[in-house]
Amino acid sequence: MRWFYTALAVIALSSARPQGRPQNLEGSATLQGSVRDAQGHPVSAATVHLQCKTGEPSLSVHADPAGNYRFPALHEGTYTLRAESSGYSVFVLGPFALGPKEVRKVELTLEPAFFDEPNFIVAGVTDTTSHGGHGSDTVLRSSEALARATASLGRESHGSPAPSADQLRQAVEREPTNAGLHHSLGDADEKLGNSLEAVREYQRAAELDATESNLFDWGAELLAHRAADQAIEVFSKGNHLYPHSVRMMLGLAAARYSRGDYDQAAQRFFEACDLNPSDPGPYLFLGKVQSAEILQSDGYLERMRRFARLQPDNALANYYYAAALWKRWSGPSDADTRAKVHSLLEKAVRLDSNLGAAYLQLGVSYADQKDFLNAISAYQKAIAVSPRLEEGHYRLAQAYRLAGQELKAQHEFERHAQLSKESAADQERERREIQQFVFALRGNSASPPH
Repeated sequence: MRWFYTALAVIALSSARPQGRPQNLEGSATLQGSVRDAQGHPVSAATVHLQCKTGEPSLSVHADPAGNYRFPALHEGTYTLRAESSGYSVFVLGPFALGPKEVRKVELTLEPAFFDEPNFIVAGVTDTTSHGGHGSDTVLRSSEALARATASLGRESHGSPAPSADQLRQAVEREPTNAGLHHSLGDADEKLGNSLEAVREYQRAAELDATESNLFDWGAELLAHRAADQAIEVFSKGNHLYPHSVRMMLGLAAARYSRGDYDQAAQRFFEACDLNPSDPGPYLFLGKVQSAEILQSDGYLERMRRFARLQPDNALANYYYAAALWKRWSGPSDADTRAKVHSLLEKAVRLDSNLGAAYLQLGVSYADQKDFLNAISAYQKAIAVSPRLEEGHYRLAQAYRLAGQELKAQHEFERHAQLSKESAADQERERREIQQFVFALRGNSASPPH
């Protein structure tokens, strides 16, 4: 993983008019200079923008092979100068006054970017379906659920009416170094579905001001569109700068999980749970995982046991602990574990009668004992409160068949097939949108937005 360097900009500014230099015949001013890196080499790919305070359209020029730029025929006024190039910090000077007939020379030195432009290539975007193995689709769904949960931790609403995206773009033109405006514009673009623009505005906000919020929302937007490697990079830097931020650690864990790095994901999840053991949030994140490597680990069982102990009246705490114990159940000879699981699940549904997952797990336990009547009852309750619970319909169909109720079994198998088809179509649509996002980002990554 590459590390980032703090952005600095060094400027040599001279207002003096060189002796013997002819003035503009029209009486207008000129702004000129060069753009170089920290070693003094010309940055020929740099773009330099000049914005007048009066609100006129900005002027833009590209540096020539020697790194030189020039804005001739300028009228008197107050200006802001901005220079940028891929891999370097955005440099801004101003506002400053430019007098009539003045020839001002501004030499710019660009330093390595605080955040390099991420290398957005299709091969770098993780597709967790490629991990294979039994239950890989279940793991993929859990990865997508974690990405959505991560996004829900950011972009907090402040209650007041938000400016429109167009208003924010105009404000950004006037104040290009205002990180808050870039972040707000990212929020607006995200709500409009402009994912490419949103991720860039979040990036610009983080480059200008590396606050916890700016970094987190940038990483979350990347993760939401399956750019797991880049999300890991952003969340890692955020975790380094804000080691006590629970949501930054959860974002890093979710990104690692999406990447298939389950050992590292588990460690970040566990650390998040340990930061503030009484906070239920990290345990709820951890409860969404479906990889066997994490579910069957001692660390997972330990955290869920603690969650249930610290939050005894939390239905999900009881359910997750029961599910973790069930993963460790060694068979009919382990009657104590089975009894503990039943007790926890029954408590969970008493605390929350709409917790379909707990009813489902109860049904699984009953079915394992060949108690199909109680299993059918539990499965029926599961799909009553969670009608689109695919596994609930499938297990109910199996239980009906084993109980000799073939017509009911056929109905549930058909319902399961229908839900599975609808779910697959939704996932395919979402993944196509993600792929379009990746290709768009790949095609434009060399040219940051202005």
